[in-house]
Amino acid sequence: MPAHAHARASRRRAVAALRFGRLAVMGAVAVLILVAGVRASWGTAQHVMLTKGRERGTMTVAECSEERCSGPYRPVSVGSTARGRVVLDGAVAVEEGRTYTVVVKPGTDEVVRAGAGGLLYAWVPLGGALLLASVVVAGGLGRSRLGWALGGAGLALVTAAFLAL
Repeated sequence: MPAHAHARASRRRAVAALRFGRLAVMGAVAVLILVAGVRASWGTAQHVMLTKGRERGTMTVAECSEERCSGPYRPVSVGSTARGRVVLDGAVAVEEGRTYTVVVKPGTDEVVRAGAGGLLYAWVPLGGALLLASVVVAGGLGRSRLGWALGGAGLALVTAAFLAL
C-alpha cells in the first residue's frame, strides 16, 4: 500500500473517531440536561401528581413576601388537619385574599398548588431543560428536526404553565 493511501485511510479513521466522540459527548450532555430537568421538576410534581394518601385542602393567601406566601390551611381530604399557617412558594402566581387548592408536602408546613396550574408549574424546569437540550441536539448532534421538536415541546410547556397561572 502506498504511503499516501495509508495516510488517507488513517485520516478517515481519525475523522470518524472524532465524529463519534463529538456525537457521544453531545448526546451525553443532552441526556444529562433532560435528566436534570426531570429531577428538578419531580421534587414538586410528585406531590401534585401522586396525591393518594397526601393531605389536600385549600389555602387562603394572607400575606406574601418576595419569596413566599402564607396563610391558613383548610383540609378537604380525610385525615388532613387544619393549620393556622402554611407556606407556598412565592414564585407561583397568587394573589393575597384568594383561595387556592393545595397539597401539603409530608412532614412540613409547605404546600404546593394542585390542579392543572400546579402541575404545569411543577414541570417548568423540564420545559427549560427541553429548550436547552434542543440547542445541543440541533447544534451539537446535527439533528435539527429533533431539536425543533424538543424546543417546541419546551416552549409549549412553559407557555401553558404561564397561561394556567
